[in-house]
Amino acid sequence: TEIKVFGDDYPTPDGTCIRDYIHIADLIDAHLLCLVALDNQARLIYNLGNGAGYSVREVIEVSRHVTEEEILALDAPRRPGDAPRLVASSEKIQRDLGWSPKYPKLEQIIASSWEWHRTHPQGYKTQAE
Repeated sequence: TEIKVFGDDYPTPDGTCIRDYIHIADLIDAHLLCLVALDNQARLIYNLGNGAGYSVREVIEVSRHVTEEEILALDAPRRPGDAPRLVASSEKIQRDLGWSPKYPKLEQIIASSWEWHRTHPQGYKTQAE
């Protein structure tokens, strides 16, 4: 398995972009809380994230650890428009609706995703498809 690392000269600790990752179950929980809250309000706007950023190289390292697979990281040029750091603040939804991520650690997010993909090699396809 190989992955391209787009840019290694950003002003970050390891030179790669930093992003905020969130587990799908945490997104679902937040959306369900918002649906209930919409009964009393016309409109809700929230940012969702863990509030912690992880670099591309950190994600690759954690993925290697969790999957016990070799992942070849190939350096590639920066992509136009990529910001060095994008991390969401979920303070407003935490304050208003009491939401917080149940999977705040990158290792938890990757391990859960890896387990699903490992046990569902065909994705959502059934045997008949």
